[in-house]
Amino acid sequence: MTEFKPLELFEYPRVGAKATEDNLYWKKLGFPCAFKEYGAIDFIDFCTEEPYNVAVTCSSKVQIYSTTSNSLQSTLSRFKKTAYGGIFRKDGKLLLAGSDDNFVRLFEVKSGRLLRVFKGHKAAVHRCNFTADGTHTVSFSDDKSVALWDIPTETKLKSFEEHQDYIRAGAVSQASQDVFISGSYDHAVKMYDARSGSCVMSVDHGVPVESVLMFPTGGLFISAGGTSVKVWDPIAGRLLAQVVQHHKTITSLCFASGGRRLMSGSLDRHIKIYDVTSYEVVHTLNYSSPILSVAAAPEDKVVAVGMTDGLLSIRHRKTDKLPEEETKKKSVFYQYRLYGTDFKPADGDIIVPVKKKRILKKYENHLRNFESSKALDIVLKDNVQTKNPEITISVLMELIRRGSIRAAMAGREGESLLQLLKFVTKYIGDPRFMRVLVDIGLILIELYGPKFNDPEVKQRFQCLLHSVENQVQYMKEMMEVQGIIQTVLASTYSYDNNEDLVLSSGLSKSSFAFS
Repeated sequence: MTEFKPLELFEYPRVGAKATEDNLYWKKLGFPCAFKEYGAIDFIDFCTEEPYNVAVTCSSKVQIYSTTSNSLQSTLSRFKKTAYGGIFRKDGKLLLAGSDDNFVRLFEVKSGRLLRVFKGHKAAVHRCNFTADGTHTVSFSDDKSVALWDIPTETKLKSFEEHQDYIRAGAVSQASQDVFISGSYDHAVKMYDARSGSCVMSVDHGVPVESVLMFPTGGLFISAGGTSVKVWDPIAGRLLAQVVQHHKTITSLCFASGGRRLMSGSLDRHIKIYDVTSYEVVHTLNYSSPILSVAAAPEDKVVAVGMTDGLLSIRHRKTDKLPEEETKKKSVFYQYRLYGTDFKPADGDIIVPVKKKRILKKYENHLRNFESSKALDIVLKDNVQTKNPEITISVLMELIRRGSIRAAMAGREGESLLQLLKFVTKYIGDPRFMRVLVDIGLILIELYGPKFNDPEVKQRFQCLLHSVENQVQYMKEMMEVQGIIQTVLASTYSYDNNEDLVLSSGLSKSSFAFS
């Protein structure tokens, strides 16, 4: 008996993103652990000391989550109104947070005790931070001022009133305890030096500034507002780079991979990851809701994202497991199973090849039994036609070759007919499948034209009509482009070129001579 020949699947080129080292690296982030908070998550910050706990500021509290157990560890709730910008000190022992009641509060992380309350602002404080020496704090307020505070004495050392609108962004230099920057809704980013007591530089971002960052070396700083991220040189006071990759407002910036990568979160629900040497996007993370804050733990072990609907997403990076030698207990009969594995045939021996039985797919078994309709049903399922439309096309081509395509398509009702119409409508505009699906579409019209009274069938045929009309319109536009190109090429030909063109068509010079 002749062996059944497996169906030959036609391979079509796929257009997809090239797998890079960054794509592979960031795809190792595990499945997100989600937590629902009561309000929008304003700010997220990781402790730089292990185990890298994360502080999440939302509503009128700052919650500290453990990244090892993914559980709530403690809650700092000594706020009368909404809390903003909870941030750790470098040693992880203290936490600073602003508030809607104009105060800045300092907490001890381990005990949760309130240590200091810095009073002096006249409006809400949305961002605050520790200076590089850890003994002073800087606060950025809606009263258009930036204040420098002394932690031991709980007093204001200096106040900078340089902005004309709310200040919603601020960052401190890790290279100098006296340098810090602020970003405001007046479109300006200003740099301050505590030693001079005034603004030493100002740049115009062009739109309200939502977030700012300073490089760890203190040489450059970054501002984000609107849909753009801008990189500035503070010494020359000029713009070095501008990146526009989001289509909605950018709300948060943070460094990753030890400062080699920059992450930006936006209301468009995307996080873009950039290479800081070229500022090109190397990877994109997608989320379900608009993003307000993003932060990455040291060595990118954990990435946390806060969203407008109060959803907190924590994703751990999967570690590469070292290959371990598997120790298997030997069976009593292992010598029989291993018998002959080291046998080497001699030169005169005749070797009989062992044929491995190939397991046929379900649709191949139906084709083998000449069950055309069942084979078509298998490849029209959603998981096949969506992920591997080439399989569906290959089966259709095989049925056309056999002459049984009409029998396979006839007599369909309900879901089986709708699945076939759905596939044809979806892929008839694909150049890879167009030739086959045009014939299938004509057969569909011939077989099911009388059933146009069915509402669902009529709706599917209307969708098919819309897809075909779009393709016809594309063809008309392409023909217009073709005509323009031919006209341009014809106008550039010289007389000699025209003569050569005519001669190449098989006409001689004598045909142009007048008798």
